[in-house]
Amino acid sequence: MMERSLTIWLCLVVLTVICVPRANAADTVTSATVSSSTVVDKTPPTANSPSIVVNNSDICQVGTSGALQTGIFGISGGTTSRDINCERIKLARSVYGMGLKVAGISLLCQDVRVFDSLWMAGSPCPFLGKIGDAAKAEWLKNPYMSPKGSMIILQLATKEQKKRAEDNKREMDAYVEPEPTWD
Repeated sequence: MMERSLTIWLCLVVLTVICVPRANAADTVTSATVSSSTVVDKTPPTANSPSIVVNNSDICQVGTSGALQTGIFGISGGTTSRDINCERIKLARSVYGMGLKVAGISLLCQDVRVFDSLWMAGSPCPFLGKIGDAAKAEWLKNPYMSPKGSMIILQLATKEQKKRAEDNKREMDAYVEPEPTWD
């Protein structure tokens, strides 16, 4: 066993001594130098989109820009869009600051989320100058004057659907098909 491991070890040493110098010799013999230069005639085409800066925090505008470029044709553009909810909040804050609290709340109530949250809290939005229970009664009389998608409209639609279903059921119950006679 000892002889076999010694033989393997000796073979590995001999192979290392023989192969390593030849590999290094082969690397040093072949060498080449390649030099080249690249000439760029023109820069690649680019479509730069305009920078839209809205720095004033009192402006309810959002800037958007974009660009598209191919190898031949490029186009870019930009625009601003109004943030209606931001405008509504700023207007309500201004009107409320002038002491017109009902008008400020009325402005905010144009948003269905505010309308529904006040309705659920038991403080309905003002209705043509009426507040409190008087406003609630008017909203219930005129639900279609509330913001689109509000709870009042959804409740009304549900009641109408139930009423139609009950009417249809009554009509079906009232209709009795005569029994056939087999005489």
